[in-house]
Amino acid sequence: VDLLRDSVGSRIWIIMKGGSEFVGRLAGFDDYVNMVLEETEEFERLGDVFLGSKVGRILLNGNGITLMIPNGE
Repeated sequence: VDLLRDSVGSRIWIIMKGGSEFVGRLAGFDDYVNMVLEETEEFERLGDVFLGSKVGRILLNGNGITLMIPNGE
C-alpha cells in the first residue's frame, strides 16, 4: 500500500487478468486496490503485436489486476 501511495501522480503500468495492459498516471486508489488512471493508454496483444489506444480516464477493478509496475512504460 505504501508503494501505491508513493506512486499517486506518477505513471504506472497495470496488467489485467484478461491480458489487457494499461499505462497511465495513477490518480488514486481505495482499500480494494480499485484504481483511477488518467492520461491512460490501453494495450492489447494480438499474436506478437501490441495494439494501443488512448482511453483517457479509467477506473480499474482491483480484483482484475495481476501486476502493477510503478514508473512503468
